[in-house]
Amino acid sequence: MKFSTPCTTLALITAAFVLGVSARAQQTSSAPGTIAQLRVQVRLVEVYATVFDGDGHYVDGLTRDNFSVLEDGKPQQIATFETNVQGLSCAVLLDTTGSMAAALPTVKNSIIKLIDALGPEDSIAIYTFDRRLVVRQDFTRDKTAAKRAVLRLRAEGETALFDAIAETAQEVAARSGKKALVVFTDGDDNASTLNANAAMTRAKKLGVPLYSIAEGEATKSVQLRKVLESLSESTGGKSHEVKKNGDIERVFADISRDLQHLYLLTYKPPPGDAKWRKIELLLSGERRLHVRAKQGYFGD
Repeated sequence: MKFSTPCTTLALITAAFVLGVSARAQQTSSAPGTIAQLRVQVRLVEVYATVFDGDGHYVDGLTRDNFSVLEDGKPQQIATFETNVQGLSCAVLLDTTGSMAAALPTVKNSIIKLIDALGPEDSIAIYTFDRRLVVRQDFTRDKTAAKRAVLRLRAEGETALFDAIAETAQEVAARSGKKALVVFTDGDDNASTLNANAAMTRAKKLGVPLYSIAEGEATKSVQLRKVLESLSESTGGKSHEVKKNGDIERVFADISRDLQHLYLLTYKPPPGDAKWRKIELLLSGERRLHVRAKQGYFGD
């Protein structure tokens, strides 16, 4: 029996870059008589999905044929497909403002466990932000180097959250293959150049799945919680709140499990304007499955 199941969170995704930001052609020639070479870069929409069965367990082993993608209700041809077996680029963006001093030791331990859970083909990068964004460890498969970067972190400064999200998402989006961004903050933004709407628009355009964790003062700001929830849901990630230090390790463990079960599909977007384009992912198979996925993307 074959059936189609609309996404639980309504599907997906965003304009990230697999083969290029825009379709463009370049002609090059050297000496007279040489043949001009035409090089074309094709922009693809990246569609991330996490699939669950009726009991909420992760479902692995699906193939390209199990998925169908609709953009504004019209079917799209899947160009590439990656399962949870392929490598992942994961960036951790950590608030290191002064108010993080009490929670930082627990957060460090939780990030180290997340690093340990990554596979040998996965890459990890560590970013921190206070008033500015700092790359503590660029993308690497060297888990020991990543752990050293985490252990050296200190808490100080103001909070430029929106700028940091936008800049880090840009860095992560430039990576090929599957990617994700984990953001931990314990305070509202008080130092960014970008406002919340501008940061959300940029992050949604880039389309990297964002897993947000709000702790401390960040959980008391209704507006900030809405921003983090919207960013996470629209990009196919998930938002979390931490009420006490003991919850931090559990939340990071949940995210770590999620990252091990990501599917990535891509397709060539149809021509159109820069409006928001709704994405829907359909599943077929012998069981009724559910998917958490991105909700759409902004066209160029």
